[in-house]
Amino acid sequence: MKVMIVGGGGREHAIAMSIAKSSKVEKIYCLPGNAGIEEVAECAPIGPMEFEKIRDFAKEKGIDLAVIGMDDPLVGGLTDVLEEAGIRTFGPRKNAAILEGSKAFSKDLMKKYHIPTAAYENFDNADEALAYLETANYPIVLKADGLALGKGVLICNSFEEAKEGVKEIMLDKKFGASGNTMVVEEFMTGREVSVLSFVDGKTVKTMTSAQDHKRAKDGDEGLNTGGMGTFSPSPFYTEEIAKYCEEYIFQPTVDAMRAEGREFKGIIFFGLMLTEDGPKVLEYNARFGDPEAQVVLPRMKTDIIDVMEACIDGTLDQVNLEFEDNAAVCVVLASDGYPVAYEKGIPITGFENFKGKDGYYCFHAGTKKTEDGTIVTNGGRVLGITAKGKDLKEARANAYKATEWISFANKYMRHDIGKAIDEA
Repeated sequence: MKVMIVGGGGREHAIAMSIAKSSKVEKIYCLPGNAGIEEVAECAPIGPMEFEKIRDFAKEKGIDLAVIGMDDPLVGGLTDVLEEAGIRTFGPRKNAAILEGSKAFSKDLMKKYHIPTAAYENFDNADEALAYLETANYPIVLKADGLALGKGVLICNSFEEAKEGVKEIMLDKKFGASGNTMVVEEFMTGREVSVLSFVDGKTVKTMTSAQDHKRAKDGDEGLNTGGMGTFSPSPFYTEEIAKYCEEYIFQPTVDAMRAEGREFKGIIFFGLMLTEDGPKVLEYNARFGDPEAQVVLPRMKTDIIDVMEACIDGTLDQVNLEFEDNAAVCVVLASDGYPVAYEKGIPITGFENFKGKDGYYCFHAGTKKTEDGTIVTNGGRVLGITAKGKDLKEARANAYKATEWISFANKYMRHDIGKAIDEA
């Protein structure tokens, strides 16, 4: 079969490598792809929001399955466009992708269906938000309603900080139209855990757990980023917690979406906080996490094509979803200055060190190939260096060892990815 992937980051590289392992697949295309994805797929310079061009490309190439990796095209309705053209597509339709596309929608859904989450209020008027924040308990969390590249969340420790946050989100529109509505949320404390799941509209099957590190600097200091590294599985996500989440969070979410006439087929990413009062939902995403996909997919034993097709066909209950009994850690190599300002176009060396090394992966996130074949930096997050090990400590040691195999002039990374493992 011929498969088309939409996206061009580390997540899509991990998806492409997973798909390439399937014996059912003869050809992979990726739009727009990157320098690493080129090794397993034919890339075409079509942007993820160019829906008509994507549809025409899929028809011209006779694509059997389209896989949408990114949030923007899902929330924008690319699945609907492709399905209307008769192309089987893995990823939720627009009316279901709103689960990620609007934080206000998802919070209201959780309230209506009694799914545990932080207390909150939604505001579309800045003055009303400020009046509420004057008497609020601190710290408190402000969230831009729409998509914001994982950065539209502000934790405020005082009314002064909250006032500045309202200005940033609702008045200055730092995150564009995503800030037209703002969610003000109770600040929760506890361990964060990410649980990705496959969903076919009625059945939900969870993948192995993971934990992301969002802050730019060691010790969870600095600005929020798209993710500086992750590990899998989370030692804090016990069997008991998993059972609770399945009963009170995972299945109720899928059932709620179906009850609302928004049948969800694809990936639901459950961002959880393990609080003293039990697990609560921090956020939903409607696709694989990035960099969570880079530690979860290398550990997946089941053929990903079988799972994706079962999600589309509504037969996920017949699939036995299996993962390796080991661990993986991903350390993001970024351009110094990310997520604010950084240079691009810097040559990268050392890729050959990964050739033939089982259990080590170099996922490309922000790279491109120049006309002379040199691979250069082309983004804030450049590469995701992933390694497996028999347990988390071994995987972490392997991942950090592998970060030394790659060189580029403004290479930056956190040195404490997975440090929480030592406390488990």
